[in-house]
Amino acid sequence: MRLVLFILLSIPFLVKGQGISDLESQLQEAFLTVESGDTVRIPPGEHKILRTLWMDDASNVIIQGAGIDKSVLDFSDQLDGAEGIKVTNARNITLIDFTVRNASGDGIKIQDTEDVRFENIRAEWTGKPNKKNGAYGIYPVLCKRVNIYNSEASGASDAGIYVGQSEDIVVSRCLVWNNVAGIEIENSERADVFNNNAYGNTGGILVFDLPDLEKKKGGEIRVFNNIIAENNLKNFAPKGNIVGKVPQGTGVLILGTKGVEVFDNEILNNKSLGLGIISYYLTELPINDSQYDPYPGDISIHDNTFSRLKGRTTRQGRFGKLLRYKLRFGKDVPHIMWDGITENGENRNICIAENKNASFANIDAENDFENISRDLKPHRCSGTTVKPVDLR
Repeated sequence: MRLVLFILLSIPFLVKGQGISDLESQLQEAFLTVESGDTVRIPPGEHKILRTLWMDDASNVIIQGAGIDKSVLDFSDQLDGAEGIKVTNARNITLIDFTVRNASGDGIKIQDTEDVRFENIRAEWTGKPNKKNGAYGIYPVLCKRVNIYNSEASGASDAGIYVGQSEDIVVSRCLVWNNVAGIEIENSERADVFNNNAYGNTGGILVFDLPDLEKKKGGEIRVFNNIIAENNLKNFAPKGNIVGKVPQGTGVLILGTKGVEVFDNEILNNKSLGLGIISYYLTELPINDSQYDPYPGDISIHDNTFSRLKGRTTRQGRFGKLLRYKLRFGKDVPHIMWDGITENGENRNICIAENKNASFANIDAENDFENISRDLKPHRCSGTTVKPVDLR
């Protein structure tokens, strides 16, 4: 086993024209030539990095800093590459104890990799929320066995922590704020999202299944023991992004996914939607994927605590205008909403029970909102129980 160790505290940081620093040169070399069992160490300090650090076809590698506030890779002047750090086609990769700041694209992207662990990692964009910020902070996609632990993300123009088209996922003890979406699980199977704090985003936690992706179906998702509060940030996603349709003031949003259990969360003071359950049809986007099922189903919402100050919803965006002007809830906005869209009246097994302070509405979007019902009785059922994730 090699130890790739950079201790450059005595070397001044130099960038000549568009050249790179000594540290970046050595990091680039380490990422390109890494061998099984290596540890790539990032020394303390704020280090300007101008190009993506890319590792491919590696196994049993640790990328380790001196601490989340001590080792900072700053991509503010990035000249080349769409990510800060990118790892592809790898196995058993651990990232620990450092920050990636102001990448021109995604902060840390891990793709086609098995056994990924993030611990004490921060991905951030500083300054005010901006649509020019990168889309995703911590971004594993097409991965298996993903563990994101005790990490942070802020400023992402799509999702701070995004896990897409992956299997067997744990996201725990994370802090996400000032993103369009705090945490998003998309087209993924078997995920536990728990003990996180999602606040000050546009939407706190999203569970989406979308069409036209390589992996078609997600499900078996548990969202529990989280604090999801005051996600009332104005949506700043670039035009055309699906998360651009998430209303300002959303706690939890389930779109098209089957087999989702949401329980024991505190869902507090999200001004438009405490929790929404919607089909893809409500986005008003076309569906050209014949294998895609746009309806959510087997949803269990139980034992959560809801609170919301009396007040009106957002007016931002098309869905915001729907909430404010078409549904006309005034200041008595229900905590939980289901769009009511089904296929030929099929029972989608939407179960809502034993929640504290929770009001409800079926907004009957299928019939142009003609028969909005606030009667919860049809949904008082035990619902789906999702099994815990096993990362072994």
